[in-house]
Amino acid sequence: MSDGTKMSRRQFMKASALAGGGLLLACHLPFGALDAFAAGDAVFAPNAFLRIGTDNSVTIIVNKSEMGQGVYTSLPMLVAEELCCDWKRVTFQASPVAPEYNHAQFGPIMVTGGSTSVRSEWSRLSLAGAAAREMLITAAANEWRVKPGACRAENGIVLGPGGMQISFGKIAAKAAKLPVPKEPKLKSGAKILLGRPFHRLDSPAKINGKAVFGIDVTAPGMLTAVIARPPVFGGQVKSFDASRALAVTGVKQVVAVDAGVAVVADGFWPAQKGRELLDIIWDEGPGGQVSTTLMHEEYARLSATPGLVARKDGDAPTVLSQAKKRFDVEYEVPYLAHATMEPLNCFVDMKQESCLVRTGSQFQTVDRNAAARVAGLKPEQVVFETTFLGGGFGRRACTGSDFVVEAAQVAKAVMQPVKVIRSREDDMRAGYYRPMWYDRIAACLDDKGMPLAWHHRIVGQSIIAGTPFESGMVKDGIDDTSVEGASTTLYDIPNLQVELHSPKNAVPVLWWRSVGHSHTAFVMESFLDELAHAAGKDPYQYRRQLLAKHPRTMKVLEIAAKKGGWGKPLPAGHGRGIAVHESFGSYIAQVAEVSLDVQGNIKVHRVVCAVDCGRIVNPDTIKAQMESGIVFGLSAALHGAITLKDGRVEQGNFDSYPLVRMAAAPRIEVHIIASSEPPGGVGEPGVPPIAPAVANALFAATGARLRSLPMTPDKIRAAVNRG
Repeated sequence: MSDGTKMSRRQFMKASALAGGGLLLACHLPFGALDAFAAGDAVFAPNAFLRIGTDNSVTIIVNKSEMGQGVYTSLPMLVAEELCCDWKRVTFQASPVAPEYNHAQFGPIMVTGGSTSVRSEWSRLSLAGAAAREMLITAAANEWRVKPGACRAENGIVLGPGGMQISFGKIAAKAAKLPVPKEPKLKSGAKILLGRPFHRLDSPAKINGKAVFGIDVTAPGMLTAVIARPPVFGGQVKSFDASRALAVTGVKQVVAVDAGVAVVADGFWPAQKGRELLDIIWDEGPGGQVSTTLMHEEYARLSATPGLVARKDGDAPTVLSQAKKRFDVEYEVPYLAHATMEPLNCFVDMKQESCLVRTGSQFQTVDRNAAARVAGLKPEQVVFETTFLGGGFGRRACTGSDFVVEAAQVAKAVMQPVKVIRSREDDMRAGYYRPMWYDRIAACLDDKGMPLAWHHRIVGQSIIAGTPFESGMVKDGIDDTSVEGASTTLYDIPNLQVELHSPKNAVPVLWWRSVGHSHTAFVMESFLDELAHAAGKDPYQYRRQLLAKHPRTMKVLEIAAKKGGWGKPLPAGHGRGIAVHESFGSYIAQVAEVSLDVQGNIKVHRVVCAVDCGRIVNPDTIKAQMESGIVFGLSAALHGAITLKDGRVEQGNFDSYPLVRMAAAPRIEVHIIASSEPPGGVGEPGVPPIAPAVANALFAATGARLRSLPMTPDKIRAAVNRG
């Protein structure tokens, strides 16, 4: 997946023009690979993240996609903290696609995902700010003929002995001529920015409408295209008649692409109307036989057979075979759509010797290279500009670059600037999805009522098999993302065995916010709740006993229980449930309070969340991401399901795939635990605990134990009737 792209110093200066010829700082770890850089035509390569203008402006070049998670604020804060600049002068700029901006942990690729933005960039960006600060101080000290140790930086100014001071902008040009410190020292003492709440830098543009999302992109002469896609996955076009479509005013061309048949017009609505009038004969192939019902039956059969062993502590099968009493249950969760607010889209302007792509991408290197392949160009001939993303959740990080490839193919056919847009129905029915899962668990308890053995079989498609990541992420046939949260559980269970089956079918699957944790947390935390009640123990205290060796997990559990009023009286018909889960380096516990309305729908009144995500950048961002994850996970828990019949996806829009609306959203309280541990993620960890917390609260309120999502009234009624 290496792109081999090289950016010359002159090219970089053109891409990120300095304001007034100040200081352009780049850093490479370890520092000192090149020992000098200067403003003007010189740049210290390869990883450029900071520029300071003579007007005292500070621009942080951000190599992560902004899709609502706040990286256009949190990452600049890392630089600004060590730089000691004036935060009011800080702005951001999306980086170009170049090796300088590759992910610090994932290798030669520019990508945003896995809740790694702050985790992967903390050191690199902090050291970039520290190096710039030292250079500015040294430049000022040289100017004043004093020792750098006698000077300090504060709020965008270098302060020296006897009241001497000079702004960053005035000394930036001279600082740019100094050698880069090989081992810059981070500040000691209290932080000025980190750990304090700050308004997001991208909010004003989003409020006043100036922010450009992919769907907002326009260009002179731009055409708009929509694509008629096969009704089933894997289907192909046998033939088509475009005569009626071409008769629609505004329709310019109809072209065949790999995804189907594209109607190209001077606007979205004529393209959409033209698509409706296409006469297409499809070859459905085996995809027409796919159905959720048949997959459920297949998964259930597989779950009764041995799978590949992902974790083995002790001998769970033997202990269970000798148990006087055992608990055998099955859990299942459906396919889920990403359902981003902004449907997929991509703008491409293709020329004979160049190509411009503008879109909201989480996978810039992969998507840029895919466009280059379609265009028959070298990657460096493709300019890839990342816009704001109206939600991502993993959907805009597709290893096949589907939405970019199809736009590039249309652009190549018409050789005009073109934007391909998916309608909401296109977006929901064309894939990709969080896999459907089926879990079979057997457990038994010791004489104290604690889990003695736990045998867990997981059945579901791999999101990694068949992708470029397979060689590094699938070992001995086991995709770690399929079992994470189950194979990595922190609960102290002496005999634990986790197995995996990874069946294949035509339904395209992809990572979905919190990936495997999105289903394993529901299963693990729900079943653990079952065992606690079977043992006659309090579910909160039960978890405490099993987590005695894990103080960080214990802490969030205790805070959530305390703040959530665990054990205190509730109104009649209300119940509380608790769940705790570790994912992406962060520890989250949630307490939910629920009841049933007169129609039998779950009403979630309140959610209390405790989070330990290690070192804190912006607490406002952490709170927002916990709230976001809770509502996102709640939408899936209460409503989310993609189902197939005769190969066709039955859902198409928010009428059949509902989300939690504001009127139904619970009151959410977030409690952030101060920590000096390495930073964890916050974009995804808020999702996994909410489904089990609600399911456990439902049991407390009604006695109905749900082992299948979503938690619809018909399932609740059936569970109540079972007793």
